[in-house]
Amino acid sequence: MKHDLMIREPDLYFDSIHQELNNFLRDTLLVHSLANPLNVKKTSIWRPAIEVKQNDKNYKVKVQLPGINKDDIEVELDNDFMTITAEIKEEAEEKEEKAKNERYHTSEFRYGRYQRTISFDQPIKTEECSAVYDKGILTITIPKLQTENKEPKKLEIKDK
Repeated sequence: MKHDLMIREPDLYFDSIHQELNNFLRDTLLVHSLANPLNVKKTSIWRPAIEVKQNDKNYKVKVQLPGINKDDIEVELDNDFMTITAEIKEEAEEKEEKAKNERYHTSEFRYGRYQRTISFDQPIKTEECSAVYDKGILTITIPKLQTENKEPKKLEIKDK
């Protein structure tokens, strides 16, 4: 295909390294009361993992959004890109925990806002897209806008 998508695994490695470095710095250098990891997680914007496939007629995008309700997901489509936004809120158990003197020992759950923008190499039909959410995976089918494949035209340059 002329416009094959490339696998971008290095992005995953850099995200992981970046997150591990943030965790290390937070846990070792910052004062514990200022560096509450739950506050860091609530204010962060996460990038969900995606998988994009394409054929001659459409794109198929899968997005991992575990633990998010379908009603908390928003998908915005434009001519050649799509933005997926979602939010997962921490469960409201604070009053019970304070009464029992409970506090978190470890929490690796991701709370906060998820956002990912995906660009496409050709225009899409925004009015014909469909989405299904099942077991934490959002699957979006996006038809391509069929354009004519013309041969490149050489422009003749004239003298003045």
